Amino acid sequence: MNTRYILTVSTALILSGMLSAGSARALDKAEGKTPANDTWLTAKTKIALAADARVKGSKINVKTAKGSVMLSGKVNSSDAKRAAEDIVNKLDGVKSVENDLEVFPLNMGEAIENNDETITARVNNQIGKDAQLKKAGIAVRTTAGVVSLTGEVRDLVSSALASWTAWQVPGVESVKNDLTVKEEA
Repeated sequence: MNTRYILTVSTALILSGMLSAGSARALDKAEGKTPANDTWLTAKTKIALAADARVKGSKINVKTAKGSVMLSGKVNSSDAKRAAEDIVNKLDGVKSVENDLEVFPLNMGEAIENNDETITARVNNQIGKDAQLKKAGIAVRTTAGVVSLTGEVRDLVSSALASWTAWQVPGVESVKNDLTVKEEA
């Protein structure tokens, strides 16, 4: 089976179990906080986009409000922009999609070095830009384009975010998430 497919399904199942168990608590939270359904749709959208080769490597930001998914960021073609919207429209629970993606094609002279050391550095750089992941102590190793993530994160959402962040880096062929989730007492 395709490694990307297995990773996507595994992550979705883990997140599904976590969000199902925590949904009762999330519904009791005060108004103004993101409802559990929107959090789940955002995670599900990110996973679906990361798993699709048509938009992999794009810089797509996802926000969800009351079932309405907003896409922003950059893609390298109008086909990728349409593909992103199609992917999201097919997800259960999505009421509408606002596609604010900008198309920035790669210049022909803009070659990206994709050796393992460079990929590892780019993944570390992206992880360092995220406040939640920066402090997690995630170790990154790349072998033949396959990025391995190890370490300990505070929750499953952080684990999924780390995978999503690595998938967005150009040159990454696959992500192996071996992150351990801290058990809360």
